[in-house]
Amino acid sequence: MKSDIEKYTYRIEWSEDDHCHVARCLEFRSLAAHGDTIEEALREIEYVVAESVKWMQEEGETVPEPLGLKKFKGHLTLRIPSEKHRELAIHCAEEGVSLNHFILSRLST
Repeated sequence: MKSDIEKYTYRIEWSEDDHCHVARCLEFRSLAAHGDTIEEALREIEYVVAESVKWMQEEGETVPEPLGLKKFKGHLTLRIPSEKHRELAIHCAEEGVSLNHFILSRLST
């Protein structure tokens, strides 16, 4: 179980308001833990995640898959206003590039 917990994505930041490090797990957005040091905050959030996973398994809930283990297809559905879509299509036609290529180039910068 410990090795699975270590595969999740953790972020730790300093909270000036709380005067401590706050740790979060991206796969469990509602969970947070704190510590006086980065290491302590990480230990605490790993404990909270481990207990949450244990509880979810006992309740028959689906446990989130670690982001690092997920397989992504590379497809992205994006909804935008029709006028913006038309504007982008015209711009891409003028530039001689596909809309997909244009969007990818903007995301890559």
